[in-house]
Amino acid sequence: MRIHKAWVVAFATFLTLIAAAAFRSTTSVLYMPIEMEFHWSRVVTSGAVGLNILVYGLTAPFAAVFMNRFGAKRVATVALGLIASGTALTTVMTQSWQLYLDWGILVGVGTGCLALVFGSQVANAWFVKHRGLVTGIFSAGYATGQLLFLPFITIVANNQGWRPATYIVTAFCIVLIPIFLLGFKNAPVPPDGPYGGTAADIAPKPPVTIRANFAAMRGALRVPAFWALATTFFVCGWTTNGLIGAHFIPAAHDHGMPTTLAADLLAVVGIFDFIGTIASGWLTDRFNSAYLLVFYYGLRGLALFTVPFVLGPDVQPPMLFFIVFYGLDWIATVPPTVELCRRYFGIRNSSLVYGWVFASHMIGAAIAAAFAGWIRQFQGDYFIAWITAAVLCLAAAGYSLSMRKAPAPGQIS
Repeated sequence: MRIHKAWVVAFATFLTLIAAAAFRSTTSVLYMPIEMEFHWSRVVTSGAVGLNILVYGLTAPFAAVFMNRFGAKRVATVALGLIASGTALTTVMTQSWQLYLDWGILVGVGTGCLALVFGSQVANAWFVKHRGLVTGIFSAGYATGQLLFLPFITIVANNQGWRPATYIVTAFCIVLIPIFLLGFKNAPVPPDGPYGGTAADIAPKPPVTIRANFAAMRGALRVPAFWALATTFFVCGWTTNGLIGAHFIPAAHDHGMPTTLAADLLAVVGIFDFIGTIASGWLTDRFNSAYLLVFYYGLRGLALFTVPFVLGPDVQPPMLFFIVFYGLDWIATVPPTVELCRRYFGIRNSSLVYGWVFASHMIGAAIAAAFAGWIRQFQGDYFIAWITAAVLCLAAAGYSLSMRKAPAPGQIS
């Protein structure tokens, strides 16, 4: 039986998204050993992570343009090299500004080029049937990277130091480059078409200029749904990458939990995230995406309210509630958000518009990473950070209702 080329491309894309997640899921493990060695404060290290997240998010809209102009294969290959080099250079740093350069700029640009905008573009180009499901699988790449790397890197960091742990991420990115080059193609070529479609369904390439990208943003600003998508995704970034992704392990350690156990719990979050995000893609193909967002943000808010009360030196049943329900919801918001971009702005512009929506996601994450670090430094704990995030989620759930009457596909472009 012949395997459609779309699935080979999807597999190569999935591996590449794992590489980006490999770095993103390990920074919280490296906070404390780096702080201890260089005598830096949590404000310094969380600031570097915040810069990384900000650059990551601001790169994403322009990555969509670069991929359309130069090809996703070239851009993603360069991005893997930036992640590898930026990660490796931290092992020889001596000053805090070098951490900001390596983590913040080099890795930030690299991971930004491999953000979920990349996955959205591949799904648009290569799939007609199961597009929502494939978007969910790509979103789950983050969970897979977290699941595969986090426990192992934590053990290595604790037993051999943070530098050998850093080399693991570097080596994975380098090894992946030739695999990606062999398996990935930018788009279907006639007479073949995307999976579940024909050559007539090959997605048209949007304009490839920076001016066109800003034009797409200006057009989107006139659509109320864009503000709803950008604001709710801002909250998504705040409550995932910025707070849990960056600060869960240090926060658990504050409550007496060993870092290895905290990392294991975060990896278990990744297991349920993998399940929840793929299930969300399946649900997105079948139900109103706005109602899915209401449910996801509401569930996440309730889970976050419990965190200050369930953290402790060991794992009790209430902690399992958080791990399971938060894990199922970690990136489940991505498939319905991508689908709403398609429905409001059409296939032609959806990748560009989603790039700006995703930038909002990462701006929220960057602010949260710095905010939580500041709260921890000056208040002594993360309580205010947890409650703030929970309230923001409930507000996002309410705002998502404004998109319940989304237009038919292609009505707005």
